[in-house]
Amino acid sequence: MQTNILNDNLLALHYVQPMSVNRLLPLLKEDPELTSITTMPATKLALLLKMNNDKAQLLQSNFRRVIDKNLSRYYEALKIMPLFFYDDLYPKQLLEIYDPPTVLYLRGEQKLLTYANKLAIVGSRKATSYSEKCLALLLPALIKRQYVIVSGLAKGVDGLAHAMTMERSGRTIAVLGHGFNYSYPSENKNLAQRMMKEQLVMTEYPPYMKPQKWHFPMRNRIISGLSAGVVVTEAGEKSGTMSTVDYALDHGRPIFALPGDIGSSLSVGPHKLITEGAKLIWNSTHILEEIETNE
Repeated sequence: MQTNILNDNLLALHYVQPMSVNRLLPLLKEDPELTSITTMPATKLALLLKMNNDKAQLLQSNFRRVIDKNLSRYYEALKIMPLFFYDDLYPKQLLEIYDPPTVLYLRGEQKLLTYANKLAIVGSRKATSYSEKCLALLLPALIKRQYVIVSGLAKGVDGLAHAMTMERSGRTIAVLGHGFNYSYPSENKNLAQRMMKEQLVMTEYPPYMKPQKWHFPMRNRIISGLSAGVVVTEAGEKSGTMSTVDYALDHGRPIFALPGDIGSSLSVGPHKLITEGAKLIWNSTHILEEIETNE
């Protein structure tokens, strides 16, 4: 399926209109190398991509503007590797989720995608020292078993998971909710830059796309999709962490929740998950047994 023509055209299309594989497939079946985007009637393009005619015409106009810009060279200069859903390196487990990303943009150690064991660690942006204590307890055995820790590079638990994994010479992947031209949150800018050199940072958004509120739930489906399970340290009852949990349930991934102080609002999320069937854990053995027994 892969050709240079398709790669170039898909890069341009994804630049002007990021979309999931499910949305793209009808167009690919009609036009396998995406060579007729600007020549097919806008009404037909609109039908294939499930958009209105005005948006289809705008897409065609923007595609004409972008297609000659040599995006491949542009990304190479930025040290960004685009990874297409049909590439060998593309994580096969992502293709099994409902709406896999069409293109992933990578910076850093791409080989981390080939590691067999990946585990998501997520939690509140307002995490306390309790999350840090829990991670200090859980991470050594996971790292020893070569688990790659996946999270979202947000404030709180995400940043802790990445930083503490690196402190212990482990491997970690960050999934962003924006393009590489932006650093969000600013508190984790140095951590992000270090990860782009030593670990792996990835996003489904082209470089120019700013952080938007609705991007982060979409990012969470990738965190879950990459991982063999999801660990929740601290989270409020209606925390954004719960969107990752919801995706994990949809993806058939086990949920691991840490018990906490009953007086803390950040224990409500994990405790609720435990009552709903998440696996209560207090050491890494619980995680390893669950995942490796079901492999």
